[in-house]
Amino acid sequence: MACRISGLPPEEWTARELRHTFVSLLSDHGVSIEEISLLVGHDETDTTERVYRHQLRPVRRSAATAMETISKGAET
Repeated sequence: MACRISGLPPEEWTARELRHTFVSLLSDHGVSIEEISLLVGHDETDTTERVYRHQLRPVRRSAATAMETISKGAET
């Protein structure tokens, strides 16, 4: 049903693929891993991170922001 509503060809998408995509897209848009884990029904974040999340852009972005702050502090 989700495929039909979104216009995706159902013969090309499995529930498993949709779940992985859901987790990765939310992660990519900055939703915390804790919140995503709750949405997909995991008690802990480990399974969500290890098995389902395939994009780490929010993690890289926060690390880059932290390094920028650190380097600016070192300049003064």
